[in-house]
Amino acid sequence: MPRLAANLSWLFQEYGYLARFEAARRVGFRGVECLFPYDTPAEETALALQDARLAMALINTPAGDWQKGERGFAGVPGREFEFHAGFDQAFDYACRIGCTRIHLMAGLVPEGVALEACEAVFVENLREAADRLARHGMSATIEPLNSIDVPGYMLSGSRQARRLIEAVGRANLKLQWDAYHLQIMEGNLAVSFERDRDIIGHVQIAGVPGRNEPDSGEINYWFLLARMDALGYQGTVGCEYRPRSGTLAGLGWARSYGIRPEAR
Repeated sequence: MPRLAANLSWLFQEYGYLARFEAARRVGFRGVECLFPYDTPAEETALALQDARLAMALINTPAGDWQKGERGFAGVPGREFEFHAGFDQAFDYACRIGCTRIHLMAGLVPEGVALEACEAVFVENLREAADRLARHGMSATIEPLNSIDVPGYMLSGSRQARRLIEAVGRANLKLQWDAYHLQIMEGNLAVSFERDRDIIGHVQIAGVPGRNEPDSGEINYWFLLARMDALGYQGTVGCEYRPRSGTLAGLGWARSYGIRPEAR
């Protein structure tokens, strides 16, 4: 059975941030993830996790100025200082809250810069980060994002991600396999997952189109999640979607996976 984690940056928006942990626990989640938790002191997040008996499955490195379109710096030539500063912040925060997995955001390809130059910087930064994380029993992920929602993002496909992971050559660097993004860019998800099963370290799901609950649209998640089970995937499946009309009202799809939205 999939180990579902609630993405607290998307779900339970009806509550303040720290209250979302207990709200997730009440309905049956045993794990959570968060995009950018840094506005909340790590000690407060750690206490919320402890009180709710939850594990934090994943956090991202800081994206930079989101309103200006920045989406990380790991693969941006000339922005190495920002990447290392952001990674230091993420690493410290993750250690304080007991999170063992950090998504290293690649960033946008700067105007006039070749993708190959971005990939070279990305590989070097990934090696350094993966080595540091390995010394503490932690792992890193990279995530292809679709070019419609995030135009210009330097990592946009699973084959590109595999090539870069192999170039880095670190066992604790994994693919963050987001079905929403990969359906838009590639489709053929069951075959994609089986092909890349050996490098997948984290999964995220959402409906396509719309990025709403994974209960309708182009992706048959009941089939896909069962296929993941059959292939031996035992990692976390992050629920990173936009509820149509409230988190609890939209959780009926997850009853088969141990979630009980009526348990309040």
